[in-house]
Amino acid sequence: MTRGSPKGPIVVVNPNSNEDVTQGMREALAGFALPGGPAIECVTLTEGPFGVETQEDSDSVVMPLARMAKERTDASGFVIACYSDPGLEVCRSVASCPVFGIQESAVLTAMSRADLFGSIALSPKSILRHRPYMRRMGVLGRLANIRPLNMSVAQSHAPESFPRIVEVGEALKADGAGAILLGCAGMAGHRVALEAALGVPVIDPVQAATGMALAQALVAG
Repeated sequence: MTRGSPKGPIVVVNPNSNEDVTQGMREALAGFALPGGPAIECVTLTEGPFGVETQEDSDSVVMPLARMAKERTDASGFVIACYSDPGLEVCRSVASCPVFGIQESAVLTAMSRADLFGSIALSPKSILRHRPYMRRMGVLGRLANIRPLNMSVAQSHAPESFPRIVEVGEALKADGAGAILLGCAGMAGHRVALEAALGVPVIDPVQAATGMALAQALVAG
């Protein structure tokens, strides 16, 4: 398969239709634009649900994501910015560039920062998707715990959710986590403040995946 030009954009797709989440991704990735490097293009999957919070929501965005991945032949990288990585394998099978899922990328990044990592999930239903994925990755031996916020995507994005996110992060530290994953793209805006509050590395999965896509684009050039 012919790979896309390394000078083409890295397309970061928010599979839910909440534009506020996409804007939060743009802000989190503002520092990733390098002189002479690929542009970082954050886009919203307008036909997606307002929040990807259940298995049904996750499954519903697979084919729209695959169509977009196939159509974006100009891209040097494609990032699926939903923590359960819906459609990752099918997008990889049809895209003309490398495809990265934010959960896979975040887990790999966390294991490079600490022996054990913990993950902040939106809800118990989210955990039902995240834990089996980590089992398939073969990394449960490095997982301290996954704890839920009991919030929606939109709620986790809001500033008033920060005290609850800190509370769950502290519980994960008590479980033995030396690095914390934000288990939803909607939490991107909390990363810096949360890392300061917890005193351990906090991994924004969108940044982790986009960083991998950017590195791949640069070495390909």
